[in-house]
Amino acid sequence: MNRRDFLQAGAAVAAITVAEPGAAAPRRHPNLLYVFSDQHRAASLPGEPFNQAAAPHLNAFRHANFSMDRCVSNYPLCTPYRGILMSGRWPYQTGLTHNNVALQSNEISLGRVFRDAGYHTGYVGKWHLQGRGAAFIPAGPDRQGFDDWHVWERTNAHYRSWTYDPDTGARVEPEGWNCTTMTDQAVAFFERQHSATKPWMLMVSWNPPHPPYNPPAQDANRYPPDQLKMRPNVAFPLQGKAVTGEARPLTGSEPLREAMQGYYGAITGVDTEFGRLLSALETSGVAEDTIVVYTSDHGDMMGSQGRMAKQVPFEESCRVPFFVRYPGVTPKGGASDTLFAAIDIYPTLCGLAGLPVPRHCAGRDLSAVMRGGNVTASPAVFLMNQMPQTSGSLQSGGEDGDGGESAPAQDRSAGAGERTGHEFINQPTYRGLRTDTHTYAVAETGRWCLYDNVADPFQMKNLVREPAQQALMVGFDTLIAEWLRSAEDPFPLAQAALHISDFPT
Repeated sequence: MNRRDFLQAGAAVAAITVAEPGAAAPRRHPNLLYVFSDQHRAASLPGEPFNQAAAPHLNAFRHANFSMDRCVSNYPLCTPYRGILMSGRWPYQTGLTHNNVALQSNEISLGRVFRDAGYHTGYVGKWHLQGRGAAFIPAGPDRQGFDDWHVWERTNAHYRSWTYDPDTGARVEPEGWNCTTMTDQAVAFFERQHSATKPWMLMVSWNPPHPPYNPPAQDANRYPPDQLKMRPNVAFPLQGKAVTGEARPLTGSEPLREAMQGYYGAITGVDTEFGRLLSALETSGVAEDTIVVYTSDHGDMMGSQGRMAKQVPFEESCRVPFFVRYPGVTPKGGASDTLFAAIDIYPTLCGLAGLPVPRHCAGRDLSAVMRGGNVTASPAVFLMNQMPQTSGSLQSGGEDGDGGESAPAQDRSAGAGERTGHEFINQPTYRGLRTDTHTYAVAETGRWCLYDNVADPFQMKNLVREPAQQALMVGFDTLIAEWLRSAEDPFPLAQAALHISDFPT
C-alpha cells in the first residue's frame, strides 16, 4: 500500500459527516467498545450442547441484543487474527502469516480510520502485533492510530504480566489476574471520557480463557472435574505417553477434565469482567450512544478431534461468539445465521458507526444484517493455517513473544502416524472453507477433510474419500482458488487437490 493511497483514504474518512438512515439531521458518531477475549469458542457458550461453563452476563447480553451465530475466525491464531482485524486485509497481504510478526506502521489500520474520523481512540490489553519479544511501543505510527495506549506484555502469564506507562515507558506490574486489571484500565478510560465532546473508540483485549487454564480459584472451583461432560468427538491419541505443555490433557480423561475446569472457570471470570464493563459504561451515562461488541479471536479444541489449542478448521477452533448492541439500531433479541468472518469485522464496524469503508478492505460490510436487514449471502467464508517453513523456528502454535511456550518445528519428513504432542496439535498447513452446510480443507499433502455439519454437527465422519462427494469438492476447490487469487496467497492448491492427505483428522 503506497503513501498516496494511505493519505487519500485517511482524508476521505476525516472529511465525512454521517446521518443515520432516514434521520432529519446528522447525528454524532456512536462510541464503540470492542471487547475480545482470547480462545473463547462458541461451543462453550450457555445453551450449547455439552457446555457447562456459566456466563450469565454474556448470555443476557446475547439474548437481549443481536448475535451473529455463524461468526468464524478465518485464521484461528492470535497474530494472524489480529492482523486481519486491524488491517482489514488477508495474511499474505500484510505478512502476518503466523505469530510474532509485526503489523507494518503504514497500514490503514482500524484505529487510524476511527481516529481520523474524529474519534478519541484507546486500546487496553493484549496486542501481539509488534513481533517477537516484549518491548514498549512509544507514541507514533506503530501504535496504529490509538491515542490512549495501555498494551500489556507476556499476557499468557496471567498473574505475572505487565504493562507500561504510556508516556514514559516505565514498566507497571499490577497485582492480580490480568483480566481484572485490564478491566480496571478500561473503566478508567470511561471515566476520562466523562466530559468529552467527541466520540471514542476503545478496544479491550483480554487473554483468558487462553491457557494456562488458571483462573481465580473461586471461578475454577465452580467446576468439579469429575462432573464435567465431554463432547462426543473428544479423543485421547496421546494416552499413556509422557507429554507436557499444551498437549498434556490428551493423555487421558483426568488431565483433560482438569484443563476443562480451568477453561470453564476462565470463561466465568471473563464473564464477570464483561459485566463490570457494562456496569461502568452504564454509570458513565453514554451506554445509549455506544456500540458494544463481544467476540473472541478463535476457539479451543479442548480435546475434540484429539487436539488441544486452535489453528485447525474444526468448529471448536474457528467458530466464535459475536454479540453486538447498538441501542435503537440493532434489534433486541435478534440473531442471524449469515456467515460472518474476521475479515468482515473491520468494514462492518465502519458501517455500524457510519464511517465509509476504506477501499482496501477485503471483507464485507455486514452492518445491514446487524440493523435487521438482509444481504446477499456469501457462499462461504475461508479458513487457513500456515506453518512456518524455517527449520528450527518457533511453531506457530507457540507464542513466545507473548509469554507462551515454545515448541519445536514439525519434522515434515515424519509419517502421519509418528506425529505426537505439540507437532500434532496445530497441524497441518491448509486452506479451506466453511459454508452454510459444510467444512472443507485441503492440506499441502492433499484434500484433508470434508464434513457435513448439518448431518454431522460434531464432525465425526470425514467424507473426503467418498466418491459421491467429488463434485462438491471440485466446486469448493474453485471457490478456494478464487479466494487465493484475491488474497495474494501462494498456497499450491492445484497440485494439492490431486491427492488425498493422510494427515489424521
